Amino acid sequence: MKISPNKRISFEDLGGASLIADAEYVGGLQTNLGAEPLSKLLGVGNQGGFRYIRRKDKITLCALISSLSEPDWPDTLDLEKGLFLYYGDNRIAGQGLHETSSHGNEILRDAFNSVHQGDRKSCPAFLIFTKVGERKGRNYLFRGLAVPGGNGLGPHDDLVAIWKADSQGNRFQNYRAIFTILDAAEIDRKWLHDLQGGLMETENAPAVWKKWVDSGKYTPLYCSPIHRHRSKQEQLPQSRLEWDLLATLVSFYKNHSSGEYAFEKCAAELCMLADPKIVRLELTPPRRDGGRDGIGIYRIGTDRANIQVEFAMEAKCYPPASSNGVKLTSRLISRLKHRQFGYFVTTSYVGDQAYQEIVADSHPVVVYSGGDISRILLTAGKDTPEKLTAWLKGID
Repeated sequence: MKISPNKRISFEDLGGASLIADAEYVGGLQTNLGAEPLSKLLGVGNQGGFRYIRRKDKITLCALISSLSEPDWPDTLDLEKGLFLYYGDNRIAGQGLHETSSHGNEILRDAFNSVHQGDRKSCPAFLIFTKVGERKGRNYLFRGLAVPGGNGLGPHDDLVAIWKADSQGNRFQNYRAIFTILDAAEIDRKWLHDLQGGLMETENAPAVWKKWVDSGKYTPLYCSPIHRHRSKQEQLPQSRLEWDLLATLVSFYKNHSSGEYAFEKCAAELCMLADPKIVRLELTPPRRDGGRDGIGIYRIGTDRANIQVEFAMEAKCYPPASSNGVKLTSRLISRLKHRQFGYFVTTSYVGDQAYQEIVADSHPVVVYSGGDISRILLTAGKDTPEKLTAWLKGID
């Protein structure tokens, strides 16, 4: 196998290639499905989010495919924790949770049930791929070997059936699954051959996968975070739907009788939607807030064994094109007391200098910008302008 310096495996080399974390597997030049690389690389189908190999009524290999860019189904790759959040394949109303044509939700149900019952040997090897490039998704990055569940996640947390509604208000269920990406930098081609032949526990299997099968011990592929400020583009919405939601929110408060101050309550609700460990968050009186629009309590630990940490919140409802500068962020930072942290919630973005100072000086401030707000709303089910408007009226 020839690997280029930037870890790109050509279409011609796919048939003999191993799997390398974060390597790019390149599609062919044809204009039909013959250019699809994963069928040549793994021997799986050439369409869909679930592509698998079944031998004697047992699925041994299942590739999970994601673009990481669908706003209604926001698959998420958490590189710091080594976790992958993936949504199932029931994405239209009118069919049951396990009645999809590609049987993806059945695969999730059976795999997670096996793990919950301690029968990890029956669980397929899940291989995570994300689409990349401009060639209509025909290039893929391999993100790792994954197994159902994770450290600290119970049967009620790792696979959850959630409700959604289509544009006509028809409700249906789909799965939200959490996988751990194991600390295996390379998957040997020999094990892929074993899996294709229906064999899983062989001498070619990665040691970290064998350890999980034998003991249930998760060994995630952790990545240390790179602390840097986010650019304007990174802070703002990334899709048309995210922009529509942000525009709806800004317009609501632009026309509100109380103006900008009314957004403070929304900002508090957004913080609590984003993190259930916030115990309470109370707004301070306007013009007497001491540089803080809200004061809250954050709980670390369990219900019965915990510590509570105080935090402050500052909220700014600005048009997305207007930045928040040093003066505004410093106002919050200067009011933080010892052992406090802060949330800076804005419908726009934080300017370069202000954000650089937050990161460089390690100020304990969480920035929720316009794009973050849109994604918080999407995750919470406020995923259309109509639903969002109804929610905003409800909290007003």
